[in-house]
Amino acid sequence: MTSPNRGWAYASLALSMSLVGSYVALSKPLVLVFPVFLLAWLRFGIGGVAMWNWLRKPAHEPSLSRRTRVLLFLESFLGNFLFSVCMLFGVSMTTAVAAGVVMSSIPAVVAALSWVFLRERLGWRSAAGIACAAIGIGLFSLQKVDAGAAVDRAGPFGMDKALLGNLLVFAAVVCEASYVVIGKLLTEGLGPKRISAIINLWGFALVTPLGLWAAWSFDFSTVALPVWALLVFYALAASVWTVWLWMTGLKAVPASQAGVFTVMLPISAAAIGVLFMGERLTGMQGVAFGIALLGLVLATLPERTSG
Repeated sequence: MTSPNRGWAYASLALSMSLVGSYVALSKPLVLVFPVFLLAWLRFGIGGVAMWNWLRKPAHEPSLSRRTRVLLFLESFLGNFLFSVCMLFGVSMTTAVAAGVVMSSIPAVVAALSWVFLRERLGWRSAAGIACAAIGIGLFSLQKVDAGAAVDRAGPFGMDKALLGNLLVFAAVVCEASYVVIGKLLTEGLGPKRISAIINLWGFALVTPLGLWAAWSFDFSTVALPVWALLVFYALAASVWTVWLWMTGLKAVPASQAGVFTVMLPISAAAIGVLFMGERLTGMQGVAFGIALLGLVLATLPERTSG
């Protein structure tokens, strides 16, 4: 039977990825208004103000070792900075269909990195859950139609733009998987709040030069009040709520198992599209979601122990 702590961990992971899907869907208008690096800089800045008190070391936590400091930097560099850059530029070059199919590999990549770096061994239910999650997300993405797909295929260095976009999205997948694995290591000694605040601060430091460069020529007076409100929600969701919930769940759940909860990202993004953007789900998309959720159930069922 699932313990209360494990149940809360599952709920935290699911809610975290649901929020990610929500703000990814709702952030599309922001990308049309703000340059990518300016948007990232404002996000980390707002998040830093909201989490300022979380930076203080609690009395029960140990001082940061050199290893922990390196892990915190890598968590922010890979999971915040590089993930955002690769994902935003990658999605701008490829189609939502292709990006969704590439993103469906997240659970499998998390499992592979967990096995290599954390020596986590997969039970058959977790392995089946990862497979169902990947199949479900992939089927859902293949059923989507991009009416406004870009016709211009010429990309930098003579590469096909769609191919380069897909490679950048996969790089974002590896960054996200690394974020999960490194986060598991960090939760062994630090609390979720302090981890969230420190990696956000690193993200702000990393993107500040590019953010200032983008802000220098940007006319802030053209931004409407509803866009500012959406920006605040985006910043709090991306930098505060999702990270804290994810780190809270990781304290009690293996990284490979937590990776399966990334299925909630496309599900919540699609739900936002249906509820607020007039999109429709096909029958096959419903089946795909069912397979993905079956994977989530399989991954969270307790393994039988012999004895």
